[in-house]
Amino acid sequence: MATGIFALLDDIALLADDVAVSTKIATTKTAGILGDDLAVNAEKATGFAQDRELKVIGAIMKGSFINKLIILPIAFLLSSFAPFLIPIILVIGGLYLLYEGSEKIEEYFHKQKHQLHDTELLSSTNENILDVEKQKIKDAILTDFILSIEIVILALGTVLDKPLPIQIASTTFVAIIATIGVYGLVALIVRLDNIGFWLIDKNYIKSGNFLISLMPKIIKALGVIGTIAMILVGGGILAHNIESIHHLMILPIPQMANEFLIGIAVGFLVLIFVNIIKKIYTKIIKK
Repeated sequence: MATGIFALLDDIALLADDVAVSTKIATTKTAGILGDDLAVNAEKATGFAQDRELKVIGAIMKGSFINKLIILPIAFLLSSFAPFLIPIILVIGGLYLLYEGSEKIEEYFHKQKHQLHDTELLSSTNENILDVEKQKIKDAILTDFILSIEIVILALGTVLDKPLPIQIASTTFVAIIATIGVYGLVALIVRLDNIGFWLIDKNYIKSGNFLISLMPKIIKALGVIGTIAMILVGGGILAHNIESIHHLMILPIPQMANEFLIGIAVGFLVLIFVNIIKKIYTKIIKK
């Protein structure tokens, strides 16, 4: 009996060690996409009233956990029974990210539309501000869903040669840490100005003023970084999952630059296609 217990404990220790090693590898492989995830979600979590920021981030974080609860079991099932569907799902998600990124670039060059989008929350009334927030939270959770698919698939891809229990434990751990880490940093970023005011109250005037003045610059930078991140992630997904696009990466420039160019080109094609569909749909509705 005692021998059996010690054997069981030894097996558990070996499993835990395998999980730890596999998780470290998976975390390393997903580090790049986690950086993109942070930039995209930080950009989407800004622009709300100060007293609503943490509530909004909490709502998006909750949605992110629900996303992963949906994605993880499906990923494990697909990995076991229909691995050929994984690249198709990734490509669909990549096209969505490219559409979002291209739309933001289009908005930047159409100043009036861009300014209207940016001031939507500020001009909201007490009656409709919660509806506007809910829509923005919904958009953020949808984008998180696409990025979560990429994180889960990349993490799972590093442990496909391992037994199923190690695949489940390692990938799930990476998904949980990614969510907590990303949204914890997002919360810190959007509350930098509050930290600045706290420092001023503690007589650290220069440090406090520095953080307060830094906040709008960070928000502006996050908007740019988030858009670039979506283009890079989307272009990378297409380049790694569509053979014909992969062969287009022939320019004597870094791989990331090739993926960005592919992302821009495909993104604007998708944007044009979606805009045409929207116009056709609008005309049909008006009739």
